Amino acid sequence: MPTLPKSAGNLRGRRDNDVRAPAHRIEERHAPVGEVRTAQLNILAGFSLYSGATQVVCAAVFVLLAWPIMPMPALLSWLALVIGATYMSVRWLANTTQIRRDDEQPASKIQLAVLDNFLRAAIWISMPVYATLNGVPVSLTLAGGLIVVVMIVSGISVAVIPAAVIAWITVLTGGFGFAIWMTAESAVYVETAVLGAVAATSLAGFLLLARFWHRQIHRTAVLAAKRADIGSLLQEYEDRGAGWLWQVDAQFQLTYVSPRMGELMGQGTYQLLGHSLPQILDDPEKLGQILSRKKRFDKYEMKIEGQKVVRWVTLSGSPITDKDGEFAGFRGVGLDITESKSSHQRLQRLANMDVLTGLPNRAHVRTILGEALERGKANSVPCAILFLDLDGFKPVNDTFGHPKGDAVLKTVSRRLKDAIGSKATVGRIGGDEFAVVVEDASSRLGIEDLANRLIQIIGQPYVIDNIQIRIGLSIGCAFGPIDGVNVDDLVRKADLALYHAKARGRGTFCSFEPQMQVEAEDRVRLEHDMRQAIGSDQFSLMYQPLVSSRTQRVEGFEALLRWNHPTRGFVSPASFIPIAEESGLIEEMGEWVLKRACLDAANWPEDITVAVNVSPLQLVVPALPNAVSNALKLARIAPTKLEVEVTESVFMSSAGNSLDVLKRLRGIGVGIALDDFGTGYSSLGYLNKAVFHKLKIDHSFVRDAATRDETVSIIKAIVMLANSFRLSITAEGIETAEDFNRMRDLGCDLLQGYLFGKPMPFEKTLEIVGTKWEHRLVG
Repeated sequence: MPTLPKSAGNLRGRRDNDVRAPAHRIEERHAPVGEVRTAQLNILAGFSLYSGATQVVCAAVFVLLAWPIMPMPALLSWLALVIGATYMSVRWLANTTQIRRDDEQPASKIQLAVLDNFLRAAIWISMPVYATLNGVPVSLTLAGGLIVVVMIVSGISVAVIPAAVIAWITVLTGGFGFAIWMTAESAVYVETAVLGAVAATSLAGFLLLARFWHRQIHRTAVLAAKRADIGSLLQEYEDRGAGWLWQVDAQFQLTYVSPRMGELMGQGTYQLLGHSLPQILDDPEKLGQILSRKKRFDKYEMKIEGQKVVRWVTLSGSPITDKDGEFAGFRGVGLDITESKSSHQRLQRLANMDVLTGLPNRAHVRTILGEALERGKANSVPCAILFLDLDGFKPVNDTFGHPKGDAVLKTVSRRLKDAIGSKATVGRIGGDEFAVVVEDASSRLGIEDLANRLIQIIGQPYVIDNIQIRIGLSIGCAFGPIDGVNVDDLVRKADLALYHAKARGRGTFCSFEPQMQVEAEDRVRLEHDMRQAIGSDQFSLMYQPLVSSRTQRVEGFEALLRWNHPTRGFVSPASFIPIAEESGLIEEMGEWVLKRACLDAANWPEDITVAVNVSPLQLVVPALPNAVSNALKLARIAPTKLEVEVTESVFMSSAGNSLDVLKRLRGIGVGIALDDFGTGYSSLGYLNKAVFHKLKIDHSFVRDAATRDETVSIIKAIVMLANSFRLSITAEGIETAEDFNRMRDLGCDLLQGYLFGKPMPFEKTLEIVGTKWEHRLVG
């Protein structure tokens, strides 16, 4: 790390001061245990020579006292053993502590130190104990004094390791106390008590000393670790990071700067020192003003134009003061943000771009529209937003798979960009929906021509992997600020226009008109009224009879939902059923119809059935079979009395799930009829799933069969198909006796239409069940 000049010394010193926190703050971080053990052994080694010498001197004094009355060889051997043990201990500690500062002592070294003190204490006390137990006339008082001296002096030396000092005092006190106790002299109690008191007092003091030393060791280790961490971090920050440290004096001249900044500026560090920081960074005005405020600032962003590349950096700084509290300059950090800024710009581009097509996404389209709208307001030139929705795109995904669907979307985006060019901006707002923002939409005729041209271009065939695919395009348009004064208004109006365009059929263009808003609001009100009407008397079921072509007997009824609104009067199902499907009310409404139809059918003979139409949206709900079962149980009728009618549109979305639900319904025993057969898009493969028991021929075939031979051929083909799958056939729209005879002769099993009666209330059905159509005609 480079050496700081004197004026910059506080840059590091401040960080050193930061670690001088109160004890309770420091102890929040635990010192490494190995470092604590190293410090303990270092302290023990420092005292080892002093404590060892004390032990040897006291042992020599004891030898002199016992010289006249004890065998000389035993005393000298004991003294030699004490000296040898002390020497080995001092030598071992010296070798053990000769390690680098960053090494850590293992726990086994502490255990060896405890064992060392235990053994040396045992060796030292062995001779006094031996003399006392063998009746050697040695002064117990003098011997006890020597023991106390050894105990206290050496205890201080080993107090840094609590287990060692406990072993030391316990062995000395326990051994000598046992010896004098065994003498059974009259003064034994007093001497034992005195020795015990001294030992207990010393041990308590040593343990307090050990606790103090341990805290100091811990604090020192923590502080050292923090300083080392801070030093390493600063070193890493300066040498390897993208940032640098800097310091200026009161005149904003550099007194310290990291080499990293010199590298960015293309100059040596020594060339920068003493120069004005704002001048060096070529920002004397704004950066100079920031520094002149003499206040803390953060992440001031600037561009540095070097010799070869342009770099972006941020500066952060804090004012510094001298010992008198006067302003003395700034210190702070700089950070090279070139890469992060580039990444941010890339991410911003990605955030505004549709990944698949590379077009602006929904959020960016809204931004572009908002800018165009503001310019339009200022210049009195209207802008336009066109919502584009692909017709028939979902079957492409379902039939050919998503990879080919994605390929089609990419081709669509290219065609749109090529067709629009620089006149407008095209974006993808999700799925198969696109948008076009036209900044100058002063010519409505020009917008309509553009829309028609886009419809024609997108309608051209797509060849993907030798497969020809055809889709259409519907467009809705709104003009700003005419149709809306903000982005949300325009988007909502364009969406309404697109809704009306799609309602008209494929390949159409529609501009927003105020009536669309009125109709949309009316739909909202109708939805609200519908929520209130469900479960009330406003909804009712009407029944249209189904007549056998062979017996002309009424064999069942189709339940038809009717809504008698309190203020609107009769509301057509064609009006409220789509709203129910879009609002999610269709499930609740469908359950009500099932229950009501089953309850009414319970009043008919066992062989009279009831047919209930089920929306495709109901079939994607796994709970539908449970709802059917509950309705059958509530009415206590057999499952065979109920038929569920579905249209071919059920196979246009969620076909797999719908088919599973239909199979579960069939498993209950409920009949499944495919309504309006031949008018939809379903595959004949679904007829081979053993789900349907009946096909219903649409009334348009019945009507055309009277005049067109081709229609008769189609009906014959449908009847043959149904027979091959063992399905019965019902023809709808029978209005004349000729229709009856014709469809009967073509092989239809059941007939339905106004010839046999219009939809009637439940009470009227009780009059005709079990009767024949010819009898009613005569009556």
